Amino acid sequence: MHIREILAKNPTCLSFEFFPPKTEQASLKLLDTIADIQTMAPAYVSVTYGAGGTTQALTHDLVVKINNELNVPTVAHLTCVAATKLDIIHILDRYHAAGIRNIMALRGDTPKTMPINPVPNDFAHAADLVALIKDRYPSMGIGVAGFPEGHPGCPNRLLEMTHLKAKVDAGADYICTQLFFDNRDFYDFQDRCRLAGITVPIVAGIMPITSLSTLNRIAELAEGARFPATLLKSLNRAKTDADLENIGIHWAAEQVRDLLNNSVSGVHFYTFNQSNPALKICKTIGISHSSQLNQVA
Repeated sequence: MHIREILAKNPTCLSFEFFPPKTEQASLKLLDTIADIQTMAPAYVSVTYGAGGTTQALTHDLVVKINNELNVPTVAHLTCVAATKLDIIHILDRYHAAGIRNIMALRGDTPKTMPINPVPNDFAHAADLVALIKDRYPSMGIGVAGFPEGHPGCPNRLLEMTHLKAKVDAGADYICTQLFFDNRDFYDFQDRCRLAGITVPIVAGIMPITSLSTLNRIAELAEGARFPATLLKSLNRAKTDADLENIGIHWAAEQVRDLLNNSVSGVHFYTFNQSNPALKICKTIGISHSSQLNQVA
């Protein structure tokens, strides 16, 4: 099923993101994680990969396994930085042949091994990737990224909206946001999208802070992420790792509660391949199954 159809049928959806493990042991652990998540009946899951497509083959195999064997609608991340049109067409053809019908179209992070002045590729922006997907497979479902706190590569917030609308006009069905820790940033982003004429559903990306290493990793991976002082004060009061995890889960739970109360189209959990934090967040606000979403007050 296309994600656009799922979002159209359900006022609010829950979804989860994973990354492909690199070892057999980690792969088995991830399957257990996904099994835990399945108890929530997620609307869909997504699978990402490393900068420049460094885990591309692993991503393909995991996407196909989840989609076809576990019977959960699965979105395959696809980045175009350092890629040619032929590269992308080859990947799309493989996904289509395997029954995958949903793509998250991203420009992607520049790999560290890329020269300072790389040879120009075939994609200046993610909108070019969206256009190619729609041209190759018009029925393919496409999601794109949004940045509530601002795109790190585009300090001009007006131009940022122009680029985002170009992705939607090229054929994107929905927007999934980068993680954020202050819902005011999300609501402001949502309002600016509507003012720009962007009417597709906007899914809110949430990642709970469960340890100092998670905090540092978020700061490194999510360039420009803003950590509210109130959150940092609470984290600084933590005496143990368990205290810190509880603070992070409580903060994220309050974010999700508020988003649901304000009729967000969807909540997308960035899991770091762990099920417990997301499940604890849902339990904290009284959700044990996705069917309860619109009963939360």
